[in-house]
Amino acid sequence: MPMSSIEERAKKARDKKARFGSDVDLEAFDVEARPHSEVGAVEDLPSEVKKAALNVGVSLDQKSGGTYIQMDQTPVMARSETEGIEILDIAAALQKYDGLKDYWWKQVMVDQDKYTADVAAHPPAGYFLRARAGASTVFPLKSCLYLGQANLNQRVHNIIIAEEGSELHVITGCTTPSHVQKGLHIGVSEFYIKKGAHVSFTMIHSWGKEVEVRPRTSIHMEEGSSLSNNYICLSPAKTLQTNPSAYLNGPGAKASFNSVIYAAEGSLDLGSQVYLRAPGCSADSVARAVSVGGDITARGLMVGEVPDVKAHLECVGLILSEKGRIYSIPELDGRCGGLDMSHEAAVGKISEVELEYLMARGLSLEQATGVIVRGFLDVEIKGLPDSLKEELRKITQLQELHGGA
Repeated sequence: MPMSSIEERAKKARDKKARFGSDVDLEAFDVEARPHSEVGAVEDLPSEVKKAALNVGVSLDQKSGGTYIQMDQTPVMARSETEGIEILDIAAALQKYDGLKDYWWKQVMVDQDKYTADVAAHPPAGYFLRARAGASTVFPLKSCLYLGQANLNQRVHNIIIAEEGSELHVITGCTTPSHVQKGLHIGVSEFYIKKGAHVSFTMIHSWGKEVEVRPRTSIHMEEGSSLSNNYICLSPAKTLQTNPSAYLNGPGAKASFNSVIYAAEGSLDLGSQVYLRAPGCSADSVARAVSVGGDITARGLMVGEVPDVKAHLECVGLILSEKGRIYSIPELDGRCGGLDMSHEAAVGKISEVELEYLMARGLSLEQATGVIVRGFLDVEIKGLPDSLKEELRKITQLQELHGGA
């Protein structure tokens, strides 16, 4: 898409409200970000950045297939440690690859809403990840998007490409340090998963209490490709709204969405939507939500457009406070015969029998509740290497669960 067309569409959509979630006043946040210097090694990063990254499960000191670090609007590190894997900051990628004409704003619409328009209207920041044909990551690529300037509007635009037959594992942490309570994070991510490629993408969020978060994600999937998309939020923002879309365009493509949400406060509106457009495609979406006072809306949409596709939605929630709320909205849209689609949803409280069982063995009420909640949030995620599964298991137990956990 020509830059002039992008700018024109962004201008027209600058006041367009999102379909879901509360409206955010973009003018309430600062536009100018202070600059940061590039670093040559992880050891040179400020200690507060490494600490914040660790809080979202991104251990920058451990082995990785590559690293991308962004502080506010500045890419301070973009480095690959794996042959066949390319990591660049997005501005460098646009320059190197003649504007990324086949990928730039091809999956996410510039004028989807005011948030995508805002990203498009400003200089790009974010990462470009590409696995060349047949390449594979032994260790996951790690990225950290660090919002360290209070009241800043942090804009991010990422492009992820898995070429034919490649395998790519990515873990991204988005976070603020403890002293930053207010800000805005808008993240646009466009995925292109080509024939026979596999991508696992795990995003972990930990935000200040007054941070507003608006990720916008769209995924193109070709024949025989697979995706494991995992979202973990254990320290929610003031408001968060995201609803990633996957388009299974090739026969046999498979997509899996897994969400783990713990909301002590704030308002979270999140889900996924999958369009199954070729025979043999399959998709599942599993959400585990715990509210200890927070307001959670869990959405899910599966659209079967052709015969011989399978899809399943599942959302299970626990409410551990009188003020908590979980609103589950599973949707199935079957547009022809010969498909298999299902959903299940449940919202409730912790079983008294389970609590009594654990307390009879010496645990306090708080300890027993914590054991049950941590077990509830420990979702088995398919398609990940064992090392990453173990890493995710630790992440779900990073935060002390408050309010009865």
